[in-house]
Amino acid sequence: MTEPAPSYLADVAAAYDGVADVYAELFADVLDRQPLERALLAAFADLVRDVAGPVADLGCGPGYASAHLHGLGLDVFGVDLSAEMVTLARRSHPELRFEVGTMTALDLPDCTLGGALCRYSLIHTPPTDIPAVLAEIHRVLVPGGHLLIGFLAADESTARVHAYDHRVAPAYRWAPGHLAEVARQAGLVEVAQLVRAAVEDERGRQAQLLARRP
Repeated sequence: MTEPAPSYLADVAAAYDGVADVYAELFADVLDRQPLERALLAAFADLVRDVAGPVADLGCGPGYASAHLHGLGLDVFGVDLSAEMVTLARRSHPELRFEVGTMTALDLPDCTLGGALCRYSLIHTPPTDIPAVLAEIHRVLVPGGHLLIGFLAADESTARVHAYDHRVAPAYRWAPGHLAEVARQAGLVEVAQLVRAAVEDERGRQAQLLARRP
């Protein structure tokens, strides 16, 4: 029997449907302004390029990160909750595959992906549901496959995870070490962390967690 989808998913999808055009315009060139993230994406590409299986951009939005990974030589496709975002991604990047779906129940067989990217897409998942999502990603990664997560960093000394006022939908900051521990409990081994200061209009420190399925 198929489990019902978590109720928050419909709300997040509707919120992003409503801002899809504005979001796509706002973030079209965001990677041009993020040299550290580009470097980590290049390292991620090097790690997964020779691993069997494609790369999934989970929460792909309008597809800019999918296109960037494709430009690095990866076989990549995108998945997003928002049908409007998927429509924009298909229009902007017709050479790539994009589909509507959810990280809570990926329409993929076990051990399918060489890599997965969650670039600021897990932030809308309630903390109690994160272990199940990471377990689902673990399920679809091949042994040796890598996961790269982008998120806003909470302060390790004050709160391991807390909600913040995101402009589109409820969202959460994570202490990088705590998220790494939750990933470990889901069977994923930490490879690296990157935390940097906010720049320009960013709303706090930016974090990246790279993990691997053993």
